[in-house]
Amino acid sequence: MKGLILSGGKGTRLRPLTYTGAKQLVPVANKPVLFYAIESLVSCGITDLGIVVGDTREQIVAAVGDGSRFGARVTYIQQDAPRGLAHGVQIAREFLGDERFVLFLGDNFLRDGIQQFVERFESDSANAQILLYHVPDPQHFGIAELEGERVVRLVEKPKHPRSNLALVGIYFFDHHVFEAVAHIRPSFRGELEITDAIQWLIDQGYRVAAEVLTTPWIDTGKMEDMLEANRLVLETLAGKVEGEVDDRSRLVGKVIVAPGARIINSHIRGPVIIGANTEIVNSFIGPFSAIDHDCRILNSEIEHSIIMEHTVIEDYSRIEDSLIGRFAQVRRSPAKPSATRLLLGDHSQVSMP
Repeated sequence: MKGLILSGGKGTRLRPLTYTGAKQLVPVANKPVLFYAIESLVSCGITDLGIVVGDTREQIVAAVGDGSRFGARVTYIQQDAPRGLAHGVQIAREFLGDERFVLFLGDNFLRDGIQQFVERFESDSANAQILLYHVPDPQHFGIAELEGERVVRLVEKPKHPRSNLALVGIYFFDHHVFEAVAHIRPSFRGELEITDAIQWLIDQGYRVAAEVLTTPWIDTGKMEDMLEANRLVLETLAGKVEGEVDDRSRLVGKVIVAPGARIINSHIRGPVIIGANTEIVNSFIGPFSAIDHDCRILNSEIEHSIIMEHTVIEDYSRIEDSLIGRFAQVRRSPAKPSATRLLLGDHSQVSMP
């Protein structure tokens, strides 16, 4: 089997971060969410990977390289514009050939991996296999309708959903999917929808199997989703201290301190991960926080947040439920008169007491 990872979307729900960076490279527990998809495929023995890229191609290539660091071989496939998931499959035809393959959206996160689903598809005669997940807001997803265990209908973002079973962004196909994509037309969104391609397979009598997930799945399109994925991963990690922790500091629970990091007169309550060469001074870092590499946190409190690399936070009493991008600076100003001074990009969000 081969793997096809779609990594060309614009990430509008994560703006302003995605104005300058690929949404698939936003970190979960200090590792780009895209890397979890790659590692999930490689752990199943799927090492021949195609990655569909768009405007952020250079960033994706710089991060992933030729795939050898993951034990994989990566082929990059350029998509000229976001034209839908099925279009991503269509332009990968030459790479995929007639092999069965896994289609993995690069911003989807399945904590417990896909091994059991890969094994099932390899041993089954199904032409396609979809994964489903019960969601509270089905109008925002592609939704499946079942009769018993049989998939009868798929609808993309229905206004009046007839089920709450969302399609997870991980699909399994044989070569018949290319015939399906050739027969569908762009939706009202101007995109070739993968739901329409799968529906064509169903209508033509091809067998589409379905599995309902019972383990955590997250589409990391929004800040809240990123924080939840971060929490799920941090819960699974074992504490490990490789950096410097002085005698005045206190580490409680599962705390990872990467090489070169320094913890000085601070209280760290896990699960927490502190990246390489980051300095935490006179501060409190609370549960479910990920502080990336080369950051400086001084006289501040942070909890349930993702802080990306090269960020400086000084003299700030409390930050929580937050996602702060690369090279950001958050400081309490000593200047008078007292006021909040902001320099924010488009689509920024600020919540203040």
